[in-house]
Amino acid sequence: MDHEVRNEGMFAVLVLKGNVDMAHSPQARKLILSQLERDRPVLVELSGVIYMDSSGVASLVEGLQLAKKRELGFALAGPSQPVMNVLRLACLDRVFTIHSTLEEALA
Repeated sequence: MDHEVRNEGMFAVLVLKGNVDMAHSPQARKLILSQLERDRPVLVELSGVIYMDSSGVASLVEGLQLAKKRELGFALAGPSQPVMNVLRLACLDRVFTIHSTLEEALA
C-alpha cells in the first residue's frame, strides 16, 4: 500500500493506493488515527485502492468512531469500485460520508 498525507485547508487528506488488506491495514489505521489525534478533520481518498478487505474496512470504522468521539469530520472521497462494493456489502455506504471526488469533498 502506498500513501500520501497532505494538508488541504483545514483537512488532513490521506491518499491510499494499492491493497488495504490484512498486511497493510495496520499502517492505514495508524495513519488515520494519528491525523485524528492531531484534532484535524480527515478525508481518506480511496480512488487508487484496488482491493480492500474487512481489516481495511475496520480501520476506516475505527477512524470514524474516533472522529465522532473527538467531534471531528471524517469522510471518504472517490472510493474505487472495489471499495464501494465492500462498503455496500457491509451497508457502510449508509454510515460514512462519501464524496465522489476529493475536489467535491473539499468544496
